[in-house]
Amino acid sequence: MALHPAFREIELFAFLPEAELQALSSIAIVKRFETGESLFDEGEPCKGLWIIADGMVKVVKMTPSGRQIVLAMQHSPSTVAEVPVFDGGPYPATVMAVEPTAGILLLKSDFLNACRRNPDLAVRFLAAFGMRLRHLVSLVERITFGSIRQRLAQELLTFCDTSGGGKFLMPETHEELANRMGTVREVVSRNLGRFQSEGMIRVQRREVEILDRAALTAEANTEL
Repeated sequence: MALHPAFREIELFAFLPEAELQALSSIAIVKRFETGESLFDEGEPCKGLWIIADGMVKVVKMTPSGRQIVLAMQHSPSTVAEVPVFDGGPYPATVMAVEPTAGILLLKSDFLNACRRNPDLAVRFLAAFGMRLRHLVSLVERITFGSIRQRLAQELLTFCDTSGGGKFLMPETHEELANRMGTVREVVSRNLGRFQSEGMIRVQRREVEILDRAALTAEANTEL
């Protein structure tokens, strides 16, 4: 079986010797998911580590009332479900495709054996755990202390920086963005309208242009 390119594209694996990459690729399970399909659900026993080889997924938690809270959006190439592979617990959240997505499953025993053969691989995943923890702490901080207006300004700046230009296409619907921010679609739409009326942004369907970055940055950094 040919080496799947995702193994070279993901920094966590790219340093491994070619023979090790080939070995992992040969035992990996490749699956395709349509928009809305779950790679796995919260509470399921962990089968292994998932690599997002193509497409994009969202990591979500469900409230007792059935409301969906988006914890993160993961673009390819990336990995998800690192923690339960190591701690032996179930998947702590649901991962769902937000567009047609190719996922690669490395069974837990196969991945742990690779870590035993290559201790640096485990060290790199510890660094990945640290990044995930920092993201979650930041998310809790924003939800706890930041206003919706402030957090929306931060999201717009992040989208802009990720796109590499002053214009970008919104990667999420207002509903998806609201879910991730812990609010409702109407509040997101209303605040986007206010940013536009104040001359900070221009919105045309899904396209957003930052007109006054300094003002938007000041809004994002507002102290409560």
